[in-house]
Amino acid sequence: MKPPSLPRGRGSRLNPGDRFADWQRAAFDDDWADDAADEPDRGPATTLLLDKAKSVIVRNASPDVPFAQSINPYKGCEHGCAYCFARPGHAYLGLSPGLDFETKIAWKPDAPAVLRRELAAPGYRCQPVALGINTDGWQPVERRLGLTRQLLAILAETRHPVSIVTKSALIERDIDLLADLARDGLVQVMFSVTTLDPRLARQLEPRAASPARRLAAMARLHGAGVPVGVLFAPLIPAINDHEMEKVLEAAQAAGAETAGYVLLRLPRELRELFEDWLVTHYPDRAGHVLSLLRQLRGGELNDSRFGHRMRGEGVFADLYSQRLRRCCERLGLNRNRRQLVTTAFRPPGRGDGQLALF
Repeated sequence: MKPPSLPRGRGSRLNPGDRFADWQRAAFDDDWADDAADEPDRGPATTLLLDKAKSVIVRNASPDVPFAQSINPYKGCEHGCAYCFARPGHAYLGLSPGLDFETKIAWKPDAPAVLRRELAAPGYRCQPVALGINTDGWQPVERRLGLTRQLLAILAETRHPVSIVTKSALIERDIDLLADLARDGLVQVMFSVTTLDPRLARQLEPRAASPARRLAAMARLHGAGVPVGVLFAPLIPAINDHEMEKVLEAAQAAGAETAGYVLLRLPRELRELFEDWLVTHYPDRAGHVLSLLRQLRGGELNDSRFGHRMRGEGVFADLYSQRLRRCCERLGLNRNRRQLVTTAFRPPGRGDGQLALF
């Protein structure tokens, strides 16, 4: 069976069934294909799915991430990044981690009201919240829905500390809220920059902002007084690992104060999807990339253990860590780790007419 062509503007050409399904589908050539099958596929359009929010603040106890609670306005992401670790999560919606992940986006229109209720709860204790971590809060559909901005506005109103990771230049739209939060030490924005090569970026992240555009957005936020940093993520052996120093240098010139990296993770269905991406775009080195990943993951393509999943282990993992540390020392990055302020928090009004006692 001839493999399907890559839909234009999408990161995956596959759409495997979710792992919870009772049956799986497979492509089959019945010899009825016509000449139109060889024409480029423009790809499916994006559709939105309603996701009723019982709660929006998700809590975790992972020692690998610097936050204990997060808010994700969307499930799925139009950026279509071939490497996205969140893809397998679409299986919980009964959808495919492949094309469905980047074309069928679940959103929570009632999330702002739910967030207000959770922040107003008597037992709530303020600590920094990460906004849009699982999937990008500023992905293309945000331009017309404005859901992430509504949530950010509530955090600004209540003086709640927030950390952000994005690869979207759309975050410039919210510079008014971010600058307001920054004046009280309530926000930090990390930009994910995977490569400086526009061609590789289009292959890896087809609908994300170009690397140059991300750096320009970083510079604009920095100019407005918003603390910014860079994540070289994911680091992919033999694909972009040689760019670490160049990415950090470009980010430092754009105002970055902090930097880090995350090794490529391939949980569950993502293994098949990323292997197909490698064979499609880099058939000459696909085997080499996978071999290096296995050396970094104890012989496997993925290692979910805390303390290992973000950095890997072995000689290559040590080398990447040394490169990051020495580059940061040379550029003056990571000298001061900002601590977001939690003492300015003021709960929102209950909305039921009841006045506060104090």
